[in-house]
Amino acid sequence: MERKESENQSTSRLRVIMISDFPPIGVVKGGNVPNDQKSDPDDMQSIVRFLLYANEFDIEALIASSGTFANIAKKQRLLDVIDRYEMVYENLKKHDPLYPTPDSLRSVTFQGRSGTWGKKGTVNIGEGKDSEASEAIISIVDKPDPRPIYIGIWGDCSVVAQAVWKVQNTRSAADLEAFLSKLRIHQIATQDGTIGWLRDNFPKLFIIHSQKTYQGMFGGRDPISDLAWVNQHIRNNHGPLCDVYPHEGMGCTGVCEGDSPSFLWLVSANRGLNDPDDPTQESWGGQFKRVENTNHYVDGPGGSSISKWRSDYQGEFKERADWCISPP
Repeated sequence: MERKESENQSTSRLRVIMISDFPPIGVVKGGNVPNDQKSDPDDMQSIVRFLLYANEFDIEALIASSGTFANIAKKQRLLDVIDRYEMVYENLKKHDPLYPTPDSLRSVTFQGRSGTWGKKGTVNIGEGKDSEASEAIISIVDKPDPRPIYIGIWGDCSVVAQAVWKVQNTRSAADLEAFLSKLRIHQIATQDGTIGWLRDNFPKLFIIHSQKTYQGMFGGRDPISDLAWVNQHIRNNHGPLCDVYPHEGMGCTGVCEGDSPSFLWLVSANRGLNDPDDPTQESWGGQFKRVENTNHYVDGPGGSSISKWRSDYQGEFKERADWCISPP
């Protein structure tokens, strides 16, 4: 598929924030290594794919939230991967000059709070629980830009919830409504209690809550997503960025990118396949059903609504990995 272009890209491009419980380079699921080296490797897989699509979005923030196992938030881990992106940037830019500079990505990299992953209820939000990341989200929404902000949440939801909590407690009801109207949240799984708090208290807030649909991204048994395919087309001989793509995630070897649907539905929107404001439509990130009397969307057909597009999104992944090393 060809990317849909418009005469005025500055107003048509989607504004995005990606929030990840981000692990270090060389992450492993277990073994005799320091605890903070252990986490779910799929976030590292997803950031490689996302950076290869960085030319298609206005990236407002990359946020490191608490990592899955050690439960520590370290934005340096994201910055380390941006260093790898810098090593292939000149090649990528030859294929599309809209790839953002490494320094521009560094300037929008923020850190959440440690110790938030997996916490139940509302313990992650409240007085004194602001962070560099939650403050950045408020500043981004406050920009005089009418476009909505699409937020892919790969880990816990606490930095978004804290931003909403602060606006709720420091501004008028009308200001809160205006703030919420610009948010488009795509939460992968339930990784802390704050996604429940948002769903319970803000029925008008746009939320996709993918509790199982994301599993359609797991492709370890598919010949265009298994470990042999990944080794040949992504991990080996494709430059320093693709070098850090792990061979496995928590659920499988090969492509196990449970978080990638949180931006792939926007990639397919850029192809003209779907309206990003209508998750009931088919998309590369899945198809969802609306919860009655809310602006919330939950699992519909399930993982098959993602896996059915595998040949499309894997074909593009392979092509963009080649861009890291080959001329146009």
